[in-house]
Amino acid sequence: MDRNDPIEGALSQAGAPQVTSPDILKLEQMRITPQKDLQPMEFLFRLFGKPCFPRGELVAITGKAKSGKTFLTSMLMACCQVRDVLCLHREREEPLRVMWYDTEQSDESTQDILKHRLVPMTGDNVAAMDVFNVRAMPWQQRRLLLGEAIAYYEPDLVVVDGIRDLVNDINDGVLAQEVMEELLHLASGGKKCCIACILHQNKGSEDHNLRGWIGTELMNKAFEVYACEKLLPQRIFAVEQTLTRKYDIEQTMYFEVGTDGLPALCGVPVAESTPAVTEKLPKLNNQYIVHDDGSEKGWRFDVVRLFTDAMGGQSEMGHFELQQRVMELTHLRSYQVAASIFKQGIEQKAIVKRQDSRGRVVYQAPPF
Repeated sequence: MDRNDPIEGALSQAGAPQVTSPDILKLEQMRITPQKDLQPMEFLFRLFGKPCFPRGELVAITGKAKSGKTFLTSMLMACCQVRDVLCLHREREEPLRVMWYDTEQSDESTQDILKHRLVPMTGDNVAAMDVFNVRAMPWQQRRLLLGEAIAYYEPDLVVVDGIRDLVNDINDGVLAQEVMEELLHLASGGKKCCIACILHQNKGSEDHNLRGWIGTELMNKAFEVYACEKLLPQRIFAVEQTLTRKYDIEQTMYFEVGTDGLPALCGVPVAESTPAVTEKLPKLNNQYIVHDDGSEKGWRFDVVRLFTDAMGGQSEMGHFELQQRVMELTHLRSYQVAASIFKQGIEQKAIVKRQDSRGRVVYQAPPF
C-alpha cells in the first residue's frame, strides 16, 4: 500500500480493507474533511447587499400567473450587462454571458421583451445574451437542447422559463427527480453557471406551493427560492426571498412598471392603499387573534401563542420552515404581514433570531 496516496491513507485511517473497489475509490474522492481544499462559492449578484444566485446551483423563481416572474428575470439578465439594476448589483466588474431559454411564450412575445425591455434596460447591450424560444419543440428535445446549449455557449446565468415544459407530466416523481439531477449536473459542469428555474405556484389563491412533483423536487434542490407577487389594486410587484441555504435576505423589493414598460423601484405599499387588514379578519384563524381596543386596528396577533404552536416543541427552526408554519396556522397569504409578525415575535421575546454554524438564519424558542 502506498501510504503517500491520500485515498489509501484515508482508507487506512478509517480502518477500511486495503483492497478497494472502483466504487469505493470514487466515493473516497468525494470525502469531505475540514482540511479539504474547496473552491469558495461564487455568487453572480447581490440583492440588498447580500450575495445571491451562486454558480453551480439552482435558484427557483415562483409566483402566480402574471405576478412579475419574467420582470424579475429580465432584471437579472440586464444586470449581467449593466451591473446595477434596481436593488440588484453584479459582483464581477466584467459583464456576464446569459442564456434565456423560453419554453412558454410565443416567438413574438419573447422578441417583444427582448426589444422593448432588455434592449432599453441595457442600452442595446445584448450581444452577450443568447435568447432561444423552444416552445414548438417536443419536451424531450427541449431537455436535450438545453444541455447542448449550456455546453456550447457556456453562459454564466441560465434562465429556464419554465421548467414545467421539460417534462410531460409535472406529477411524475421519477421524471421530476431525473430532471432536477440533470439540471444540477448542468449547473456544476464546465465553468459552472447558475440556473434560474421559473415554475408557477398552484392556482389556488391561498396555496403558495410550487406546482406538481417537479415543484417538490425543485424546492428540495434549490439553493434559493424567490417568490413574486402582484399587489392589487396598486399594481405593484413584490419580490421576496422565501428560502436560502446561506444568506438570508429579509427585505422585500417593490417595483412598478412605468409608462415605458420598464420596472422602477417604488416604496412599500402603505396600509391606506391596500384592502384593510380588518377586512381579512374573518379569513384569519381567530385562535391567534386578540381583540384589543388599545391597538391601532382594534386587534392584534397573539404572537407568543402563535410561535409556541408553530415551533411545536422544537428548540430551533429554520426561517423558511417557521414562516410556512406561521402562515398555515394564521391562514395568511401575505409574506409582508408574516414578516411583521416575526418582528413582533422578536420584540415580545416569543422567539430569538440568530445564525447557525453555516450562516443560516434560525429561530429559537424560549427558554433561550
